[in-house]
Amino acid sequence: MRLLWVVGGLISMAIGIMGIVLPLLPTVPLFLLAAFCFARSSERLHNWLLSHPKFGPPIGDWQSTGAISRRGKQLATLSVGLAFGLSVALGVANYILIIQGIVLTAVLIFLWTRPNA
Repeated sequence: MRLLWVVGGLISMAIGIMGIVLPLLPTVPLFLLAAFCFARSSERLHNWLLSHPKFGPPIGDWQSTGAISRRGKQLATLSVGLAFGLSVALGVANYILIIQGIVLTAVLIFLWTRPNA
């Protein structure tokens, strides 16, 4: 079972790293998932991720208080707006836009109701 958790963590990290350069791919949630997987499989990888100078602080903030940085919230809001705008520009069907709008609004409500890191 530990092997499955390690593989899940490594896949999450790989996709999260791709999210650094691909604007619509979420980075921090995938790193949170990787931390979750590593906590169940590899203390060494878990500690490495939490002590990483770039990725560790947002994960630590989330694990300790459920907090998200204001900058992170702003970037996520911008990404949500761009994703929805792209759907509108591509002429996606109205019923899909309505569903997407409801889901993205729920995501933003959740995001902005979290404490600031």
